[in-house]
Amino acid sequence: MDGIHDLGGKQGFGPIDVTHDGPPFSTEWEARMYAISQTTGGDDWTIDWFRHVIELLPPDIYLNEPYFQRWFMVYATGLVQSGVTTRAEILGGVAAAKETPPRDQTLAEVLEEVRQSDRSFARTATDSAVFQPRQKVRTLRHGHSDHTRLPGYARGATGEILTHHGAHALPDEGAKGREAAEHLYTVVFSAPELWGDEADPRDTVTLDLWESYLVAA
Repeated sequence: MDGIHDLGGKQGFGPIDVTHDGPPFSTEWEARMYAISQTTGGDDWTIDWFRHVIELLPPDIYLNEPYFQRWFMVYATGLVQSGVTTRAEILGGVAAAKETPPRDQTLAEVLEEVRQSDRSFARTATDSAVFQPRQKVRTLRHGHSDHTRLPGYARGATGEILTHHGAHALPDEGAKGREAAEHLYTVVFSAPELWGDEADPRDTVTLDLWESYLVAA
C-alpha cells in the first residue's frame, strides 16, 4: 500500500539505532503480546494479512503508537472478526464466559516453537519464469491501494536479476486471504538509481520482488 506506512527510503526520520544489549522486550506486556501473536490466530491470518491490517491504521496512530501496540490492534481486530471475542470483552478486559484456560507456556517455550517452525511460502510453479539471472528489469512505477511488497523508493527503477527463487506465495493476494503463486526474484539496484547522484555508486540494494512487479528494461 502507498502512504505513510511505506517508510523505507524516506528521509527525515533519523538513523535507526540497532544497538541493543538488554532484554528483547522493554516491558512485560510487550513479551505477552509477542507470545499471543505466536499462539493465536486463524488459518487465514497470514503474515501478509497481518501487514495489510497494520497498513489500515490511520497515519497518526501508525506513527505515534508503540510497535507492539500496533500488533495488539491487529490481533484485537482479527479476534473480533473471527468471532473469538467481542469488542466489549476487549474494551472491558473480561471474558463474557469462563473457559478452561490453555496450559501456560513460558516465553522460552514459545520462542523454541517458533525456531522449530519450518513453514515455507515456496509453491509449485505452473508456468515458466519470464526473467532470467543477469537480465535487466524495471519495476512498476505505480503501486495499488491494497497490500504490496514493492517499496515506494524502488518504483520505476532499473535493476538486474540476481537470482530466481522459483514460485512463492504472492503477498498481494495473501493479504486478502487468497492463495496465488508467482515467480520470485532477487533484483539488485545501484544506490544512485534509487536515490540519485549523491548516493555512493559503490553501494547496491537487493530486493526480493515478484514477477508482476517487473517488466523487461
